[in-house]
Amino acid sequence: MHKGNRVGYAIMALFIQLCATPCVLALDKNSAAINALRYQVQLISLIDPSFSKYNQLLTQDLEEEQLDLTNDIQLEVANFWRSVKIQSRGEGGSDDLYRNVISLEPSSSDYLPISNRIRYLLWVEQTESWQPLVLDIWLKEGDINPAVKVISRRLNWLGDLNFLDPDNSVMTSELVRGVLNFQRRHGLKQDGVIGPETLRWINLTPKKRAALLAENFVSKSSYLSTIGPRFLLVNIPAFEMVLVDKGQVQLESRVIVGKPYRQTPRLSSYISNMVLNPSWRVPRTLLRRDLLPKVRKDGAYISEHNFDVFNSAGDEIVKSPEEWQTLAGGRFPYRLVQKPGKDNTLGRYKFYFKNEYNVYLHDTYDKALFEESNRALSSGCIRVEKVESLANWLASNLVSDKQTWVDLQTERDKTQWFAFDNFLAVHLVYWTAWVDESGLAQFRNDIYHQNSMPKLASIQN
Repeated sequence: MHKGNRVGYAIMALFIQLCATPCVLALDKNSAAINALRYQVQLISLIDPSFSKYNQLLTQDLEEEQLDLTNDIQLEVANFWRSVKIQSRGEGGSDDLYRNVISLEPSSSDYLPISNRIRYLLWVEQTESWQPLVLDIWLKEGDINPAVKVISRRLNWLGDLNFLDPDNSVMTSELVRGVLNFQRRHGLKQDGVIGPETLRWINLTPKKRAALLAENFVSKSSYLSTIGPRFLLVNIPAFEMVLVDKGQVQLESRVIVGKPYRQTPRLSSYISNMVLNPSWRVPRTLLRRDLLPKVRKDGAYISEHNFDVFNSAGDEIVKSPEEWQTLAGGRFPYRLVQKPGKDNTLGRYKFYFKNEYNVYLHDTYDKALFEESNRALSSGCIRVEKVESLANWLASNLVSDKQTWVDLQTERDKTQWFAFDNFLAVHLVYWTAWVDESGLAQFRNDIYHQNSMPKLASIQN
């Protein structure tokens, strides 16, 4: 965890210490049970408003009335977790109220961090005003603006800024470090400048942050409860891939996913084989939208980028650059196949899994794109940064013909398919908020507008 985060989270740490589950030392068991139940209800009510009445009751100082209704509330909570397919810690049925309530809690390892963070955010919502800020400039180090005071307070509340000067209106180096911490947690470009995207996330209220964490926790926990101990998972809005075997992470990598108008779909399937030095058969939609406009400008594009051209009968067609340029301006009855090689669009590796969208994982020759903060750049397929590490793991663990794999490692122009002894489950998911292993709340842009992330005030260019 960054130094700024450690210090900036001091308020939250104190808050959690005072009210975290289970805090039995300072409370009698009934009170502790009511608190533990309230924390579950608090999270659930962010998703299901019908639980708000229970949340309100459990927040009041009415222990006798609360105890009278705990059985009913526990039943409702248990039914909710069951309805979203989230497994609880135990079966309940004890005479001990506290043990019963704790047994209802989700068994997910990140439940307590998520619950603690949600409680803190809802407390901040009640404590601090969070009206939208509107700026007509971009704020960088050294700039003076009255909004800096508010921005500093918010970054301090959120744990990204470890020092707060309430009278300061200057973008100091300390504040810039806080902005960098904030940008890092939100998957933004880390430039220390408060631009439109950074301001949009600064404007997001604590309650809406809590709701995003709750919604994504339920979605993630429910999904993970249905999959096995070996899988490859791509979180689309996070632009991240993880490979897990026997419950242990084997590989993590940045990825590139589909553009908003060519979205990478959410799906589950199985990787059944991989291709070394793949050729690329250009889909008709990409041919029409992307390649033919380039051929109309330059007929030599086809030969310069190592494309072969075939008619519907499978015969190769050869024409001059001028002829291709003319043909690209009208109906184009041919298909293009790019030869394998160092400039091939798919790179050196392709990983196939059956799906109705014709998407797959692959390499890319344009490695610089992995440095972009917004990596929704492809036409739907997933490009993997650590593709060679992924290929080698698959070769070691799943490929049948390992000797051929070894023999062809120096070959760049020969295409070879490799079958697997066993399938590898692949999951393309869409989660925009979570608490990471170091306890930091992470948020990502809803790149396909599949969540309820609001459009808040932004900066005018």
